[in-house]
Amino acid sequence: MVASVRSSRFAVLSLGLFTLGSSLVAQEQSDYYRIETYELPKGVNFEASGLAVTGDGKLAVALRKGEVWIEGKDGFRLFASGMHEILGLAWHDGALYATQRAEVTKLRDTDGDGKADEYLTASTGWGVSGAYHEYAYGPVFDAQGNLYTSLNSSMGKTWKGAGDEGVHPLWRGWVVRMTPQGKLEPWCAGFRSPCGIGQDADGEIFVTDQQGNWMPTTPLFHIRKGAYFSHAESIPDAMRPESPVKIAAKQPDGTLTVAEAMKTVQGYCPPAVWLPYVKMGQSGTGIVCDKSGGKFGPFEKQLFLGEFVLSGVNRVFLEKVGGEFQGACFPFVEGLQCAALALTTLPDGSLVVGESNRGWNSKGNRPFGLQQIVWTKKTPLEVQKMELMKSGFRFTFTLPVDKASLGKLTGQSYTYPFQSKYGGEELDAKPLQISDAKLSDDGLVLEVTVANLREGYVHEFELPGLKAKDGSPLWHRMAYYTLNRLKE
Repeated sequence: MVASVRSSRFAVLSLGLFTLGSSLVAQEQSDYYRIETYELPKGVNFEASGLAVTGDGKLAVALRKGEVWIEGKDGFRLFASGMHEILGLAWHDGALYATQRAEVTKLRDTDGDGKADEYLTASTGWGVSGAYHEYAYGPVFDAQGNLYTSLNSSMGKTWKGAGDEGVHPLWRGWVVRMTPQGKLEPWCAGFRSPCGIGQDADGEIFVTDQQGNWMPTTPLFHIRKGAYFSHAESIPDAMRPESPVKIAAKQPDGTLTVAEAMKTVQGYCPPAVWLPYVKMGQSGTGIVCDKSGGKFGPFEKQLFLGEFVLSGVNRVFLEKVGGEFQGACFPFVEGLQCAALALTTLPDGSLVVGESNRGWNSKGNRPFGLQQIVWTKKTPLEVQKMELMKSGFRFTFTLPVDKASLGKLTGQSYTYPFQSKYGGEELDAKPLQISDAKLSDDGLVLEVTVANLREGYVHEFELPGLKAKDGSPLWHRMAYYTLNRLKE
């Protein structure tokens, strides 16, 4: 089996690049979403660490080692070079913006020769000490033109010549905002490795972090001024007078669960969604929102998240309860040729994934790459959205479900430790007390009554082997809802 090749810019993708559980799973996935692989410039380590679409619809790709390439009729062409570890790219107001370790750089081609001749600093001012993990990600622009950058915690030895920055690099583990007037503002704190930063359909900003200290598994955070998301390395800067984050100088470590910390730790904001470890991947990365108007299937306005270790893409549905975001995550596409790092969408609605295996192992046998996920126009039977009710959950499906296929639902709920220890197991797990499940007459909505809903817990469901009325099987049976607030 090979992926369809729509133009010369795509190479053939063989089944050998898939790392799926079986060829049956691969075939089912390809029925709905086809993976195509770009032909890349020969002799270039094309570690695609940032993606953007220019004003005329061309794909721009940032490489980790400091270059930006733009796709043309004859393949990719070098646009800019000489930068330091780019981990993000955006198109804004007629220019490309590349996020380097120490700054966000505005790139323009002013003479029309196809190469950038203007490199301007658009944002800077955070600490860089030479520590290995001092990455910077982004940028994201809001409607007012403010530029947001997410900054990795230092996590490592500093350079001897860093001076004061070596003692305490400023705003590490924060999201910072640069105003159009050139003022850098600390915005929110408590991150470990906020590798993905993106926006929903309404312009709200979200960040993925990665499992490790203070992060029991991959979270998806809703970014807002003054929020604090638990990683203690950012606490010293929260004590500065210009900090909008108001928290205590010390926090409990290993004595609380996340559910308990939500009630007792000053300023702590839980993630909108937890992605359970291994079940939904191990390291979340890039974020993109489907704003294609249906060109990418039945998931318009939902978020898609890159997954590094398992080389795939996951899907997130969000809703507001009590004025705050929470929601559900679902598996989506797996079997990419290596780790997913950056995501963007093209004007035709397809999703592009930038890939690199640098630094950490992942499924797949390629060191880097660039792939495109294309909807085949065949709609899978999936949970389109999962909403909280006062008495349980409402599942809405993409296709009508055959009532004869509705069997027993099972599930559990669990929380995580609030601790500096690396990662964290599922705690206080209890089976869901499911007393009723009613399918609507049209087969599109399933309402499930659960007696033991718990705030601060992930509610995990394994759906039965449902079938659509046309006989199509349910593509993914697992669903995970992060319940931070109950419906009143």
